[in-house]
Amino acid sequence: MILRHIYLSSGHNYVGRHGLGAETHGIVETGEVECVAGYGLRGDRFFGHRPDFKGQVTLFSWEVFVALREAFPVPPLTPAALRRNLIVEQSELNALIGTEFQLQGVRLYGTEECRPCYWMDQAVGPGAEAWLAGRGGLRCRILSDGWLNQEIAVAAPRS
Repeated sequence: MILRHIYLSSGHNYVGRHGLGAETHGIVETGEVECVAGYGLRGDRFFGHRPDFKGQVTLFSWEVFVALREAFPVPPLTPAALRRNLIVEQSELNALIGTEFQLQGVRLYGTEECRPCYWMDQAVGPGAEAWLAGRGGLRCRILSDGWLNQEIAVAAPRS
């Protein structure tokens, strides 16, 4: 598994916003992030959210992002629009549900699919929620402390 992008946001844009419209908290790409077992990614909106939270960190597939860009050629769509923390390559994320695995030495436990919601139609384009069904990413608990580092610097694919 290759870690291509790391994203953090200090606030929620969609959680608790049903019927109110999205907030405008930015999402920032960073080259490294501290993982704290049982709490999440230091500096992220879900850090210490609640005990045993299933989404202490979220992963999304780079390959699915590339296909999404082809299906929804809305420039400039970047992986940040998905508001997942880690964009990874060369991993079948749904296969990690219910398993413990390591990313750069940090132990994670795949809790469930990070199911897309109707906000994806706003963030990406109409029909994105349906298109992402079954490939919305992976929610995980962090089982060990450590640091994750972006492995390669890449530009988003061009449409």
